[in-house]
Amino acid sequence: MKAEETNSITSGYGKPPWIFKGSALYQLNLVKAEVARAFIPKEFRLVEAFGYTLGGFFLANYSDSPAGSFDELVVIGGIVWNPPTSCAWATRVLVSSDEACIHGRKDVGLPSYVAKFSKQISATAKPKSKFNTFLNMKGVGGSTNCMEVQVSETKDTAVADFCNINLPAGDAASELNSGKWMGPTIKMSLPSYRIKPTSPAKVLRPASEKSDSTQDPDCTHSDDKRNLSIDVMLSKPILALQFNCLKMDVESPLIVSHVLLNSTEK
Repeated sequence: MKAEETNSITSGYGKPPWIFKGSALYQLNLVKAEVARAFIPKEFRLVEAFGYTLGGFFLANYSDSPAGSFDELVVIGGIVWNPPTSCAWATRVLVSSDEACIHGRKDVGLPSYVAKFSKQISATAKPKSKFNTFLNMKGVGGSTNCMEVQVSETKDTAVADFCNINLPAGDAASELNSGKWMGPTIKMSLPSYRIKPTSPAKVLRPASEKSDSTQDPDCTHSDDKRNLSIDVMLSKPILALQFNCLKMDVESPLIVSHVLLNSTEK
């Protein structure tokens, strides 16, 4: 399929490629196909099997980027067929930077919203499972420390809790200095990073949910889409990968012609 490059560039980001450095957690979940279809345009075909598709979320902390340091949560609704390959579909993007939010909306076409990321480390007991036993044998599990990340969307002075994410604590710098195994170094044409398997993060629905539609003035049926994005986060996890020493070189976004999209439909 052919595509054309967009010419819109946010002045604050400068010219691409845009470089992002930091760490991230990429968690894959089994998402119900009916939930994913609420976000995906009819021009695209959902990749699914037995009523499920592959979604999840990408939680990142960028220490350096065109917008400076900021946090990002990308909710992935599912996989769509985009000939000759497939790609993940972002249903909601929450960032702790106004500049990153504007760039995501205007230059990339992402459903970006500004959010507050509150973090604290606490001790917790891990539940016993075959998955955790396997990680312990490999020397990447067994930690009793947990980092709790509370994500709340913000609009002016209004705040709406989105979710709480509990994940194993630890940052790339401390692990690197301690000599702890961080996974093999992988270099590709897109990102460079160290990667290792980790225990799935535990996602909790916010205790109090506000449904004031003024929180999302630019999104049709904002409350429904917001709640469905939370359902994606709460879906059954199947794999969690931790990325350390992450470096991403991001090129200009590509837009797909609607004419070409319609011509590929069967």
